[in-house]
Amino acid sequence: MAAGGRRRRPLRYQSLAALVEDSQWPFLFLVSDFSYGADDYDGEGNEEQKGPPEGSETMPYIDESPTMSPQLSARGQGGGDSISPTPPEGLAPGVEAGKGLEMRKLVLSGFLASEEIYINQLEALLLPMKPLKATATTSQPVLTIQQIETIFYKIQDIYEIHKEFYDNLCPKVQQWDSQVTMGHLFQKLASQLGVYKAFVDNYKVALETAEKCSQSNNQFQKISEELKVKGPKDSKDSHTSVTMEALLYKPIDRVTRSTLVLHDLLKHTPVDHPDYPLLQDALRISQNFLSSINEDIDPRRTAVTTPKGETRQLVKDGFLVEVSESSRKLRHVFLFTDVLLCAKLKKTSAGKHQQYDCKWYIPLADLVFPSPEESEASPQVHPFPDHELEDMKMKISALKSEIQKEKANKGQSRAIERLKKKMFENEFLLLLNSPTIPFRIHNRNGKSYLFLLSSDYERSEWREAIQKLQKKDLQAFVLSSVELQVLTGSCFKLRTVHNIPVTSNKDDDESPGLYGFLHVIVHSAKGFKQSANLYCTLEVDSFGYFVSKAKTRVFRDTTEPKWDEEFEIELEGSQSLRILCYEKCYDKTKVNKDNNEIVDKIMGKGQIQLDPQTVETKNWHTDVIEMNGIKVEFSMKFTSRDMSLKRTPSKKQTGVFGVKISVVTKRERSKVPYIVRQCVEEVEKRGIEEVGIYRISGVATDIQALKAVFDANNKDILLMLSDMDINAIAGTLKLYFRELPEPLLTDRLYPAFMEGIALSDPAAKENCMMHLLRTLPDPNLITFLFLLEHLKRVAEKEPINKMSLHNLATVFGPTLLRPSEVESKAHLTSAADIWSHDVMAQVQVLLYYLQHPPISFAELKRNTLYFSTDV
Repeated sequence: MAAGGRRRRPLRYQSLAALVEDSQWPFLFLVSDFSYGADDYDGEGNEEQKGPPEGSETMPYIDESPTMSPQLSARGQGGGDSISPTPPEGLAPGVEAGKGLEMRKLVLSGFLASEEIYINQLEALLLPMKPLKATATTSQPVLTIQQIETIFYKIQDIYEIHKEFYDNLCPKVQQWDSQVTMGHLFQKLASQLGVYKAFVDNYKVALETAEKCSQSNNQFQKISEELKVKGPKDSKDSHTSVTMEALLYKPIDRVTRSTLVLHDLLKHTPVDHPDYPLLQDALRISQNFLSSINEDIDPRRTAVTTPKGETRQLVKDGFLVEVSESSRKLRHVFLFTDVLLCAKLKKTSAGKHQQYDCKWYIPLADLVFPSPEESEASPQVHPFPDHELEDMKMKISALKSEIQKEKANKGQSRAIERLKKKMFENEFLLLLNSPTIPFRIHNRNGKSYLFLLSSDYERSEWREAIQKLQKKDLQAFVLSSVELQVLTGSCFKLRTVHNIPVTSNKDDDESPGLYGFLHVIVHSAKGFKQSANLYCTLEVDSFGYFVSKAKTRVFRDTTEPKWDEEFEIELEGSQSLRILCYEKCYDKTKVNKDNNEIVDKIMGKGQIQLDPQTVETKNWHTDVIEMNGIKVEFSMKFTSRDMSLKRTPSKKQTGVFGVKISVVTKRERSKVPYIVRQCVEEVEKRGIEEVGIYRISGVATDIQALKAVFDANNKDILLMLSDMDINAIAGTLKLYFRELPEPLLTDRLYPAFMEGIALSDPAAKENCMMHLLRTLPDPNLITFLFLLEHLKRVAEKEPINKMSLHNLATVFGPTLLRPSEVESKAHLTSAADIWSHDVMAQVQVLLYYLQHPPISFAELKRNTLYFSTDV
């Protein structure tokens, strides 16, 4: 949703309407923002029919530099990952040649299949041309010769080029051997791209002519609405019906395909292969071609002309959740130079273009942001319970795993599509129901509108973009119905955010993100003009939206805060880290009526990509993020989930961390370890109402200091606890359970807990789960019951601390149940599997006990129910 430093990814254009009017076609070759997928759903999540065209190809973003040759780029910032005709790192001599050549064959086979489809599409387009030309010279022409030549301009040439290319390539792929060469074919294809330039220059006129002819001639309308395209040779479908408009789009869609294939071929072609220099040359020609039609894009790409001849530019757009009529609706919001427009996708029947329906608009001259004290309380919106949001995450993760298994087993595409559809539905609901941060805007001549966002970062971005435009001399206005229709009609063509940000809309080859733990040290900040009380927060993306994960202490009355605080942040498929710098406000009159929180002022914000290659090293990576003239220095390193979740017994048995719980309680002559009792007591004394207690990370250096003091049994423990930040104390308690040499609920019983929670009969489940507790060693059981009652007391304060039983189970479930390294080897496969299978079950086990009526140790031991299980 937010732009920030986001990685640019290929877009998939789902409709011909995505082409820009008025010589704006080149923007097809310039992709900004990443690939979303909203076109199947309207704003309330109802499924819609897909419009044409089917099977559209991916288009690259062309990253150009005035001093360098054009490069096909996969990244938007820094150019670090751009792809040039030089071989990628893996292509140096010494690659597995056999594997590379096999990959070459796979790449070519896939391309050949798509070439066959493309040629069939061009044939279908050419089929009516001859009879139309024949009638043009009669007394009753359907079209004039000029109209025919305009509509079908260069199609015959394009067809002949690709037919010759296909006929020459096909036997080489079918009679494959390792020395086969086809670089000259691609070189020739690239040299003929000039025909595409001519086609693209004429494209807009061709479309307009076809549309006018359809309106004025019923015969041509019938012809153009149902052209028959032959199916592939091996396909069961002999023909499919496609509109002429959709087929005219195919060459536009196809023009970048060969460039992408050339890159893939180069990647899997040894440097000493005779094809290598030819493919390199073909790629250079293709990139130069794409680059040449990409000049002066931006102004044309985002401009729309009003009926009065004024130029209005699209500045920003994205999906936001609006609270309307006491319910949540997904809207696409468009910020133009002088107006904010809120729209939703119209429902359309198959084959029709998708369009937006304007819900409301506000001229920027009339738009104001009410201050917290001025704004009335939100309309009543029933929040989604936390446990239902967590359930959705679990379902999404489980579906991801199922999809991966289906793909690995080469399962049916229908089954995969069905799973993807289920995943999209859950992701859509999660996206709709997870945001809680209010963003209110007001029309000084009318009503207020309320959006809910997942991140303060996003709210700040929208506010800043609007305020920047409001500095210009803007006039108030009222749009006529025609003007509003034109403006709304332009939204589909101009939008930069095409689809909802959910993983089910991502390409298979896109990064799944990082799973594990990100260690971040926020060092210091510079660039403040006057002294203030300053702190930073850290956010990472998770399941399509951003979540606040950590917060530094407030550094008071300074222009150069030095925090030097370390945090450990759990990542769930995360790709970005955001840092926000705030000035702390202590004025209690500035309370936001939407959530009763004092509003702190954002001084700056920045975002960086979590590039696995940069982050996944054992060393700390230090960086500086610049934000509004402020520079924040930080360091980070990443630990994969399987590495960070290892239970390593302590070499020093005199301490408490990494030492068996039975050893610690015996030494202390206690029923519950001293560290657990003291941390729980301190949290209940002054942290039970802390927002996000146990979820927000404590400062890692503070946690390590407390760990050292407890291990040494230092007499100053109580004094140190009373002075320590409460999140650090909560973090110390979590760390203690995480570092036990075996989980609190033991390795031996782990399989039985997994089986017990999966039982569907309530009586059988109750019998099993209680029996398993009785089977635990006494120190483990007493400590578990002690912790259970504490977590229930924390959850009682959920309206204040926002920590439900489900939230607490999510935090503590894996900590209390995850098997030690030896036991877990059989359970762990991929990072996603760890989350989707083991973790889900671990959370459910703890949640079962948290939701259970109070469990007494004495009562449990007295109750000897007969239950047969092999434990």
